[in-house]
Amino acid sequence: MKSENTSYERYQRQIILKEFGEAGQQKLLQSKVLLIGAGGLGCPALQYLAAAGVGNIGIVDDDVVSISNLHRQPLYSTFDIGYPKAEKAKYALARLNPDIHITAYNERLTPQNALAILAAYDIVIDGTDNFASRYMINDACVLLHKTLVYGAVSQFEGQVAVFNCHDKSGTLSVNYRDLFPNPPKDGEVLNCAEAGVLGVLPGIIGTMQANETIKLITGVGKALINSILTYNALTNGMYELALFAREESRSLIPESAAAFEQTDYYWLCATTNQPFEIDIAAFEHLYNTTPVQIIDVREPEELSVPTGFTYTQIPLSIFKENTAAIKGETVILFCQSGKRSLQAAHWLFDTFGESKKIFSLQGGIANWLKNNSTQSHE
Repeated sequence: MKSENTSYERYQRQIILKEFGEAGQQKLLQSKVLLIGAGGLGCPALQYLAAAGVGNIGIVDDDVVSISNLHRQPLYSTFDIGYPKAEKAKYALARLNPDIHITAYNERLTPQNALAILAAYDIVIDGTDNFASRYMINDACVLLHKTLVYGAVSQFEGQVAVFNCHDKSGTLSVNYRDLFPNPPKDGEVLNCAEAGVLGVLPGIIGTMQANETIKLITGVGKALINSILTYNALTNGMYELALFAREESRSLIPESAAAFEQTDYYWLCATTNQPFEIDIAAFEHLYNTTPVQIIDVREPEELSVPTGFTYTQIPLSIFKENTAAIKGETVILFCQSGKRSLQAAHWLFDTFGESKKIFSLQGGIANWLKNNSTQSHE
């Protein structure tokens, strides 16, 4: 147990700020902050919140550290490759500040567990990089009346905002759906894996998210409530835009916890461009959480036979004549590289329309096997 003198010495530089003081430090120590996505945004946010003395920090992430993470996620090292991010982040933060309590949730956030996890925290920080997660986190925060600190990056530009925060008069601020009522079409907005990102940019935006969180907890300064800040790393240009609530946006949020738990956010973020390609993470999420029929459209003699899931084979050469064999409500198609399965998905959609949820595995089984082989050897 650390003495009061040791604790004071650790935080002394911010305690002596007259706007902050010991009262501000106590607010931090008593606060509970949940970070979802311990990646490029999450790493700097976690480091500065732990260093500042946020007393209870939760980390949600089901991913493992890969070598491609390290240029923008310096919380991890080369020796951490292949290990769970949530656990490694917890270990690193505990070494940075042993006086605080850290909980690692080494699991994917889903509509089935989100409300239970978020309920234990005061403020939620979104460090994710896909639209399905962003809409799910926003909707959960609205249902639970939790303040959400949003951040996003792509290439050389990033954004920060504070959503769903009550002001002094009790008026509720805007939420993510007021800014983006509906998900973009598939492929319309590229993520970092597709568009790239300057490694230092998530550090800047993630640190801004930590700054907004500290301001919200302590009451110091003016938080980005009802506005969004955009930063350009190439020019150091910044501009802030005012945001306004839209009544119609509220109607898009599930009305109850039960409705939220039944919402398929991966599906929601793809219905504007049906059928669509899904990445490996979405594929595994659907396989583990949803009754799904998986179909291999390769020819029987092709190699690279997957063993991590069950599937049936309907080669593309006879696919059109055998669509009656497709009984599942949710269908995932795969081939070697993803091209033939996407073609089969179009045929399937022409036959069944929106009565079935139809997906094609992006990059095919070759990409899936490569990903799983990499994880098993690291």
